[in-house]
Amino acid sequence: MRKRAIIIAGNDVEMNLIDNILKNREYEIVVSPEPIFCPIYLNSEYPCPVDTFCATIIIADISMPSIFNVLGFIENLKRNGCKVQNIATMSGRWTYEKFEHAKRLGCHIFKKSFKIDEIERWLDACEKKLDPNSKLSDLPRRVE
Repeated sequence: MRKRAIIIAGNDVEMNLIDNILKNREYEIVVSPEPIFCPIYLNSEYPCPVDTFCATIIIADISMPSIFNVLGFIENLKRNGCKVQNIATMSGRWTYEKFEHAKRLGCHIFKKSFKIDEIERWLDACEKKLDPNSKLSDLPRRVE
């Protein structure tokens, strides 16, 4: 079964660690430095097909220096019918408001610096819930 992770984050130690963990678990990995460059944001009119998913998991770093609100991006995905069930957010600087917002969105929350086994346990739980018959859609291509 194909598995895909969409990672929205800068290039830091924690994200490189997650990238390696996902590669070892045979995930296809799509990395976007900001939500605005994410393939599922770039073509917001690209509807989620009924019988496929764009990704198995989404991991977003909400503390990166960005003019774009990562939690707003996740909220918009959910409002538009995103079917990805496994979304995690992480930050080294959680405010009460952002923490509560992420919880309301149903995100799994990681606090930097996390331990490898925290990520592994979350991925194990996500993978146990996967339907072996589910299929990944082709992501829209970025037009340059």
